[in-house]
Amino acid sequence: MCDVDTYLRQLVDQKELPGAVLHVQHHGKIVFHKAYGHYLDRHQQDCPITTTTQFDLASLTKVMATLPSILWLLEHTPLELDQSIQTYLKDYQHPEVTIWHALTHTAGLPADLEPPVKREEQRDILQEIVQLPLISEPGKKVQYSDIGMILLGKVIEKISGMDLPTFTDTHLYKPWGLTETAFNPSTMDHIASTEWYKDHYIQGEVHDEKALLLGGASGSAGLFSTASDVAKYGHYFLYPDSQDVLSTALMKRARTHVVGNRGLGFEVWSGNGAPLSCGRRWSEGSFGHTGFTGTSLWIDPKEELIVTFLSNIVHYGRQHNMKQIRSHLHSLISTTLTKGETF
Repeated sequence: MCDVDTYLRQLVDQKELPGAVLHVQHHGKIVFHKAYGHYLDRHQQDCPITTTTQFDLASLTKVMATLPSILWLLEHTPLELDQSIQTYLKDYQHPEVTIWHALTHTAGLPADLEPPVKREEQRDILQEIVQLPLISEPGKKVQYSDIGMILLGKVIEKISGMDLPTFTDTHLYKPWGLTETAFNPSTMDHIASTEWYKDHYIQGEVHDEKALLLGGASGSAGLFSTASDVAKYGHYFLYPDSQDVLSTALMKRARTHVVGNRGLGFEVWSGNGAPLSCGRRWSEGSFGHTGFTGTSLWIDPKEELIVTFLSNIVHYGRQHNMKQIRSHLHSLISTTLTKGETF
């Protein structure tokens, strides 16, 4: 079996992966941090990916922006997990859907809007969402949904009186020292481009269509960051006592299994069901999340392991093998550490 470095090099050479940054922390120490591959920027100039390249995090936004914002509000405002979303968004049609339901993906909401949103389309996304019918009774089953997270993003804005980028930057990222994490980045330099659209590669602009129509920032997608910043965020959730921005108890609660391999926001491996993208070798209680653009963060508390893998897989289009790549990579990392080998 090849080592981690060889495996990633092969993926790039075989054009299965445009590029990526892998950051591995074990027992509090960085044991691997390396960049691979390249991207074509919006002018179709070839650019190497470096360890400081920013990536469109896609759905990692759910656990790096929406989740911690809700945890902050639980501590500092009257917000409660069992409150109806309608308490804060008066136009929302379903009083039975709570903050808890949306965070655990048990709200009974569909995964996405139908028909899917197109780039540059003129649609009132929020109006569609507040009127969207439920597909199952809240609390009965897990159905991963962008919609619930978008609603939570609007709840955060309503309670705080700030837009989501301002709130997260003020109350989370600056206090945590996450200097390379933001919505709507001010410069496109050093940002890995994502997918080809019409006559250019999308760069520095959110790839997710719903987030784009919502101004580039939503509770579901829109965040950009580096592997170092994402890993630092993971460090805070692995070692909650190392920070004072969020309640340690709430952070531990968020990463604890609730139902169907989910915690609050995070996926949590329960040891049952289909394996998550970290693979079967990871300990029960491992938690993390993925993003459509090719990003992921996985944390194994038992092994004190944090793996941040950021890529621009959609640079080659939406037909790819990221599901298999993630599983194999994380299993390879786990095996390497179990054997006491170096990367």
